[in-house]
Amino acid sequence: MEISVLQKNNLITMLLILVCADLLFSGFEANALPYDYTASIECLETPLKPLHGGGIILNPELNMGLKGWQAFGDAKIEQRELAGNKFVAVHARNRPTDSISQKLYLQQETLYSFSAWIQVSEGNEAVAAVFKSGTGFKHGGAVVAESKCWSMLKGGFTSDATGPAELYFESKNTSIEIWVDSISLQPFTTEEWASHQDQNIKKVRKAKVRIQAIDKLGNPLSNATITIQQQQNKPGFPIGCAINKNILTNTPYQKWFTSRFTVTTFEDEMKWYSTEVSPGHEDYTSADALLSFAKQHNIAVRGHNVLWDDPKYQPGWLYSLSPAELSNAVHKRIVSVMSRYTGQLIAWDVVNENLHFSFFENKLGDQATPNFYRLAHAVDWSVPLFLNEYNTIEDSRDGAATPAKYLQKLRQIQGLTRNAKMGIGLESHFGTPNLAYMRASLDTLGATGLPIWLTELDVLSGPNQAKYLEQILMEAYSHPKVDGIVIWAAWKPQGCYRMCLTDNNFNNLATGNVVDNLLRQWRSRAVLGLTDTRGFFEATLFHGDYEINITHPSSSAHSFVVVSTNASLQSPLTFQVSV
Repeated sequence: MEISVLQKNNLITMLLILVCADLLFSGFEANALPYDYTASIECLETPLKPLHGGGIILNPELNMGLKGWQAFGDAKIEQRELAGNKFVAVHARNRPTDSISQKLYLQQETLYSFSAWIQVSEGNEAVAAVFKSGTGFKHGGAVVAESKCWSMLKGGFTSDATGPAELYFESKNTSIEIWVDSISLQPFTTEEWASHQDQNIKKVRKAKVRIQAIDKLGNPLSNATITIQQQQNKPGFPIGCAINKNILTNTPYQKWFTSRFTVTTFEDEMKWYSTEVSPGHEDYTSADALLSFAKQHNIAVRGHNVLWDDPKYQPGWLYSLSPAELSNAVHKRIVSVMSRYTGQLIAWDVVNENLHFSFFENKLGDQATPNFYRLAHAVDWSVPLFLNEYNTIEDSRDGAATPAKYLQKLRQIQGLTRNAKMGIGLESHFGTPNLAYMRASLDTLGATGLPIWLTELDVLSGPNQAKYLEQILMEAYSHPKVDGIVIWAAWKPQGCYRMCLTDNNFNNLATGNVVDNLLRQWRSRAVLGLTDTRGFFEATLFHGDYEINITHPSSSAHSFVVVSTNASLQSPLTFQVSV
C-alpha cells in the first residue's frame, strides 16, 4: 500500500510500517475448506489439473477409462489420449444435449463450484454445463471452446433440493465433437462460503499497521498515546450510488447521499438521448450541474454512457439517418461528450449492452464497436474505458453475455485499441442471486487483470430484496478482483428504477439499512492505544485515509494524515516523518 503524508506539524518523528500481508485466521475460518479462485482465460495445449482435486466428481481426469461417465442422449463417447493426456470425446451428436454425463447426489442449500476443460473438434463453439435434477435444470456455466487447445469453463450454482442429479454438456452445433477433461464439482456449505468472504476481506481490504514513535534524537518513545481515526468518506474501496437531477433541488436527498457515498453515476443526464434531443442542439446543463455538485462534495463520477446499443434508447432523430450520416453523428457524439468531461471523471462506459444489442453494428458494420473505442481512447486516454453489460454475472442462463462472450468482445476491441486502458463493467441487475456463478464469473473476468466494477447494482423487488442485496454486496466486496461498486438506486418521487434505498422522506428502507450496516462494517472504528517500551503500536485497519494523532509528556501533540493511494501493493512500506 503506497501512502502519502500530509503533516500538520513537525514535533515528533514517526515511523509507520504498513504490512499488506496475509492475516492469521482463527476458529471456523482456519478449518473451512478453502475456495480456489484460479481461472484461466488462455487456450492451453494441455488442460490443468482439476480444481479441488475434482471434488465429488468420479474419475475427473479420465485416467480410469470411462468409469463414472456415460453417454447422454444419442451421443457416442470414448476415451482418447493425446500427448499423454487422457480425456473423453463425444461424437455422433444429433441434438445439442447429446454429450457425456455423470450422476450425482446434491445437498439442499449447498453452493457448488464447477469447472472443466473443454475442446471442440473444429472451429470455436459455445459449450455449456447443465445439471438436471428433480426440480429442474441448473446452468453451471459456459465457455467458447476452440479446436487444438483446451479452454477452462468455470461456473457454479446453489442446489435448491437434496437428491439425485445429472451433469451433462450441451452445444448447439451438433456437427462438432466435444472433448472434456479435468472436471470438478466442489460443494461448500453456506458457512464455508461466508468464511471465504471474511478471509478475503481481511486479506485484500485490510492492512496491518505498525507505528513507532521516536524523539528528535531517534530514541523510542514508550507510553505515547496514539489515536487513529479513519477520515469521513475516505474509504479505500469505492462504494457509490447513482443520482439524477432531483438531487440538485432537494436538500434532504443531498444530506442523505453525501453522508454515505464516495462515487456516483448519473442515471440519465449524460446519455445521448438526454444531451441532444434534436440534431445539433446539445444541452449539457443537467450533466454539468450534477458534476458540479459531485465536485463540491468530493464525490468521484463515472461517465455513463457514451453510446447505448439498444435500439430503444436512441435519440429519436437517429433512426432515419443513412449509415454515412449515422457514422458522422456518432463521431461527433463521442468527441463532444468525452472532450467536455476529460479529466473530470474516473471512467467511461463507452458502449452499453453491446453483447445483447447491435444497433450501431447493424448499420455501421462488425468493426463499429472497436472503432468507437479507438476514437474514445484518442479523445480521453487518461481513464479506463469500460464495456458495460448485464447478465454476465447475474444469470448463467443468458448465453449472450457469459464471461466467455464478454471476453470475446473485449479481445475484439483490444485488437484495434491495444494501448487503451480497458475496464470491465458489470451492470449487476439481479433477481435471485446465484453466488457460486457470480464468484466463478468474477474469477474468470479477473484473470484479465483489468479493473472490474459492478456499475448498476440492484435487486428485483420482492420479499427477499434486502437479503439478496446484502449477499451480493458481500460477494462483490470480498472478491479480490472487484475494484468498486455503484448501486443503481437514484431517487425519484415516482419511484426508483427497480430498487430504492429510502422512502420519499429519505428514511431508510430495508435495502438502505443493509447498505448502511455494511458501510459501517467496512470502516475502521477509532483506535486508541499506547506505544510499548520500544515505541511501537500495532493495529489492523481497512484500507483508506486516516488521521493519526500522537501525544507524549515530553512533546507537544503531533498529527498527520495517512492517504492510501494504492491498496493493492503487497509489499511492506516504511516511511519516516522528519522533524
